Amino acid sequence: MRRIYIKGDVLCSLILLILLCLLFYAHQRLTPVCATLHIEQGSTSSRTLLGGVSMGQQTNPVPSKPQDIPPCKSEVQINTKAQGQSKSKSQSKFKTRTKAKPKLKQKDESHQASTTSSLLLTHTPFDFEDYLRKKDQRHFKLFIDQPEKCSGPENAPYMLIAIKSVAMDFDKRQVVRRTWGQEGVFQKGVNVRRVFLLGVPQNQTALPLWDKLLAYESQTYHDILLWDFEDTFFNLTLKEIHFLQWVNVSCSKAKFIFKGDADVYVNVDNILEMLDGKDIDKDLFVGDIIVHAKPIHRRNSKYFVPEFIYGQGIYPSYAGGGGFVMSGHTALRLHLACKEVELFPIDDVFLGMCLLRIGLQPTRHEGFRTFGIVKPSAAPHLQVFDPCFYRELMVVHSLTVPQIWLMWNLLHDPNLHCHSSQGHTSFPFKWRNNVPKNTKNQAKGELSNNDYEMKVFVEH
Repeated sequence: MRRIYIKGDVLCSLILLILLCLLFYAHQRLTPVCATLHIEQGSTSSRTLLGGVSMGQQTNPVPSKPQDIPPCKSEVQINTKAQGQSKSKSQSKFKTRTKAKPKLKQKDESHQASTTSSLLLTHTPFDFEDYLRKKDQRHFKLFIDQPEKCSGPENAPYMLIAIKSVAMDFDKRQVVRRTWGQEGVFQKGVNVRRVFLLGVPQNQTALPLWDKLLAYESQTYHDILLWDFEDTFFNLTLKEIHFLQWVNVSCSKAKFIFKGDADVYVNVDNILEMLDGKDIDKDLFVGDIIVHAKPIHRRNSKYFVPEFIYGQGIYPSYAGGGGFVMSGHTALRLHLACKEVELFPIDDVFLGMCLLRIGLQPTRHEGFRTFGIVKPSAAPHLQVFDPCFYRELMVVHSLTVPQIWLMWNLLHDPNLHCHSSQGHTSFPFKWRNNVPKNTKNQAKGELSNNDYEMKVFVEH
């Protein structure tokens, strides 16, 4: 019995000694390497992933203090990169850097990657709390103005075309100028004018001398409106209210206004015919109207809105931002209403709130395809890029620069022949009188979208 006790003690001692050696080895070899953050001056958490900024205002730089990061060894460093004295700074980027070691094992690298991944996931795409603190900042300086746009020999324009753009999209502005967005006198002597709506680029290093570019464009084409707020997705609402303010001050006599994106194709002739005979002193708001839309609470969505920003069940009816038409009378009323409505980070929905404020129900028009043209599931291989189809529409969204240029030339080709003569659109909208009507829409005299698309696709 004595011998058994002695052997057990020795065995326990050996086991404890081995465990102690293993713990010491693990401490020396598997110590996690702390990630270092490369934070640019002037960046905020609201720009971390989406590049958003709270309604055009900058926040204080993230303080570069060692205690902001979990204590570690000498690998911890925080570098602050100066960006000059420009008012808008580029998007903050998180970069992981480790101190050079002879040969890190695969286990060390995977642990470091997981540490960095968890760090990035702790930041939300947009800092809505910071947005709430600064959302009431809604007055920004107009850097480039066009005070003579709505005056001159033609006097106030019959239709003003306003296109949302960013400084980088020079090619999109050019194709609009040379195709559907041309200024001049159209059918029945109505004159059309054009402006582009821009803010200050968020990443100014991506386009050096961007201010010179816009200054030269303004001197050449006289169609640039530039405001002193960052041109980000969540600041499109600022672009909306500043444009309405500009209309109220500099273009209050405009009879109708088309407002849309630069990546759309617009049949201006069709819109002018739709507007023919409309009373300019009455409300009119026509587009691709979205009704009963629910707020999106998925954090990975571009349109994510938390419940504390908008707690109601559905949004008011609003028009797809690809393009819509309103009367100048309605634009002036919206300008006043927007002053009474709290700013909302999604500009389309915000304008719907302003429409609700003035008690105006927007009108849906089948010719406005602000979500593009969807192929029918029954014929997924049919060609949808057909000029005979496009020439009956008003607005088609999500086209590239070559597609806009190509469609413009196809529609103006004298050799273009469609299978049957197609009359101009009217309002209320009807696709054709000689196409069998859908029983569901027979009372309205309209076809459903799929019925008409199938008819056109089969013919062409």
